[in-house]
Amino acid sequence: MFIKTSTRKNRDGTKVRYLQLAHNEWDPVRQTARTKMLYSFGRADQLDRAGIERLIGALSRLLGKDGGAQTVAGVPGLEYVESRPLGGTWLLDQLWHHLRIDTSMSTLLAGTRRPESTERVLFSLVANRALAPSSKLAAVGWVSHDVHVPGLPEVSEDACYRAMDWLLQVEPTLARNVYDSVADLYNLEVDLLFFDTTSTCFQIEQADTPVPRDEHGDRVGNSDDAANEVGFRTWGKSKDHRDDLPQVVIGMAVTRDGIPVRVWSWPGNTTDTALIRQVKTDLRDWTLGKVVWVADRGFTSKENRRALAAGAGGYILGEKLRSGSAEAAAALSRPGRYATVADNLRVKEVRISEHERFIVCHNPDTADRDAAIRADMVDKLRELIDGSDRLPERKRAELRGVISTKPGLNRYLRVTGGGLLRLDQTAIAAEAKLDGKYLLRTSDPHLSAEDVALGYKQLAAIENAWRDMKHVIDLRPVYHRLEDRIRAHVLLCWLALLLVRIVETRTGSTWHHLRPALQRLHVGTFTGPAGTYQQTTTPGADVKTMFAALGVELPPKVLHLHTAAGPVEDSTPAA
Repeated sequence: MFIKTSTRKNRDGTKVRYLQLAHNEWDPVRQTARTKMLYSFGRADQLDRAGIERLIGALSRLLGKDGGAQTVAGVPGLEYVESRPLGGTWLLDQLWHHLRIDTSMSTLLAGTRRPESTERVLFSLVANRALAPSSKLAAVGWVSHDVHVPGLPEVSEDACYRAMDWLLQVEPTLARNVYDSVADLYNLEVDLLFFDTTSTCFQIEQADTPVPRDEHGDRVGNSDDAANEVGFRTWGKSKDHRDDLPQVVIGMAVTRDGIPVRVWSWPGNTTDTALIRQVKTDLRDWTLGKVVWVADRGFTSKENRRALAAGAGGYILGEKLRSGSAEAAAALSRPGRYATVADNLRVKEVRISEHERFIVCHNPDTADRDAAIRADMVDKLRELIDGSDRLPERKRAELRGVISTKPGLNRYLRVTGGGLLRLDQTAIAAEAKLDGKYLLRTSDPHLSAEDVALGYKQLAAIENAWRDMKHVIDLRPVYHRLEDRIRAHVLLCWLALLLVRIVETRTGSTWHHLRPALQRLHVGTFTGPAGTYQQTTTPGADVKTMFAALGVELPPKVLHLHTAAGPVEDSTPAA
């Protein structure tokens, strides 16, 4: 069966089209197919569309299919053009608007010579990091051909780079505006701020050319004002275990809920020691109230502690147990009972200073794991040195050199005065006393020992943020060589992670599971003699639940309608 169109010409020259449901039947006498009219729909311009939809629904129910499914087959001149994913970009754009990032950018753009579309371009790059991370060149094709970005039908590579350059210029103001919006809308708890750094490497053979920089790692024009000279991508202590490759260092501050507050970028040889002081200075004018900073053992220098405690601030810092410091030795040697605060955590407070408190933490599960690992290492070391007394002195020295390259084994090795290799029983016993323990120091006089320990354990929030930044947002590989573009790329990743984290905290699910469901919500484009319109697919129950949890609206059923007379606004709510 098919739809047949017939045309009749009136006396005044106008033409009228009629639609009929037809069916071809075989005529055995004439040995040919003949068209048989089954039903007349009447004039095409007076078509009873509601009646046709009811007929389609009845037939669909008869066949056991969804009666709400619609088709354009048989509608004269109406052509299906394309379908693109909409759910992910629509949801992120709604959050982008709720956080007033679009308003903030538009305000910052006012009075400049940059196009208003800069805000849409930056949103598209942020959405690309969250939904389909790729290079900026690939992102151009993604926006123009593979996804529907509200308000941006297409974009050029040059527009992306110009927008990134502007983003870097306004980053301090924009970051504060974004924080104020997030804190206001989601009642952020910023009594604890977690800070940590990571590194990301580049697959290049040579480091960048050294340039003069100030103490914050920013370029300066006059070498007389420079604290040092170093390239941005350069060699340093890699946290990715790639000391052979140039890298940059990235820092991030997050709340206890894992919401990233701000990011920073430094040259690759920057050490952790002084960074947290710069971070506190940069956030000094933000409306944070009293904040206790939480960081790991790399930030526990005396200068850092003094800076963090200034201005009614506070800190919870990890302390190196094996540093040999008098404070660590005194804290570990003091007797006292542990108080159980969780199934796998016990704490003991030790007072050895008038200005600081020390908390010894013990995890029984970790203690068992540490003991098992040490026993395995001792067994391997025993096998290596067994019979070494009979080796020539040169061979024994070679074996000693091989063991020295393995820190885990070398820790338990003792060399006698005569050059013989022995197990260091004293070192083994000393390590056994540290099984499952870690030491914390805090300047806050009001937090209980339990709160200090549990607050430090929440450093896992920033570890999770780094994991998602690298493996969900795909911070690396970085397809840029210019310093400003690399810094802007990090900012785009931060904004993407911010939106993703808000979605996860409000829905209670992970972005890894939410993203595929969102991308199943599409928008189809149809065109015909009367104009063009875009219609969204029916969202699934999981998508409706997600949007409801975030308090944002689903896309309308008819997303866009442009008739021959001009565009028509449509606000029909989604089903």
